[in-house]
Amino acid sequence: MLFVGGVMNLAWIAALPIVVAVEKLGPGGHCTASFLGLVLLGAGVSKLIALST
Repeated sequence: MLFVGGVMNLAWIAALPIVVAVEKLGPGGHCTASFLGLVLLGAGVSKLIALST
């Protein structure tokens, strides 16, 4: 993920470690990880729908 994101955009390389740190160190990290997973799944589904139309 870091390689693909880094090749496409340096902001992804900066954002991903921050997100991982928040998940690991923040209170309620499990809830944060679940929420982020749902957001990313929704983004992927919306991208697939946009590409198919």
